[in-house]
Amino acid sequence: MASVGFVLSSRVLPADAVRFTATSSAALGGRHIYSARGWPPRSWRVVLRTVRAVQNDGSQGGPRRLVDIVRLVPEISRNYFKSPSRRALFGGISLLGGFYVAQTISLSFGALGVNDVIAAVVCVLVTEYVTRFYYSRPKVTFPLALLNNFKMGFTYGLFIDAFKLAS
Repeated sequence: MASVGFVLSSRVLPADAVRFTATSSAALGGRHIYSARGWPPRSWRVVLRTVRAVQNDGSQGGPRRLVDIVRLVPEISRNYFKSPSRRALFGGISLLGGFYVAQTISLSFGALGVNDVIAAVVCVLVTEYVTRFYYSRPKVTFPLALLNNFKMGFTYGLFIDAFKLAS
């Protein structure tokens, strides 16, 4: 008979509180057979923990709440986009994303021939609104620059599609 200690609510129970019995069988290649009282094997450590809520004062060193993680997202993103190479990469992705959206809108409304005038009016209004929003700000932030890059890609995609249709 072997004895093992268990952790329950961060307190270790005495080793003789739980007992395991294991018998080895030569017919099973030396594997251990555990009886009902002998599971799990003594090499395993069974840990039972209680779940405690994080206090509002932040004194608990445990896991964070979802609200705390959401509040950290702006700071993490600012630190992530400090690198000029990351800014250029996401600027290019935004430009190509605008191009892709323009091609998709042009293809879907142009192929159907339904509401294509209304789609063109909505595209022009959105483009003009983004332009007005971008140039009315005293300081250009990175998300605003991404929005302007998206608008430029969108406009470029519509021009390219117009040249394709004209040829």
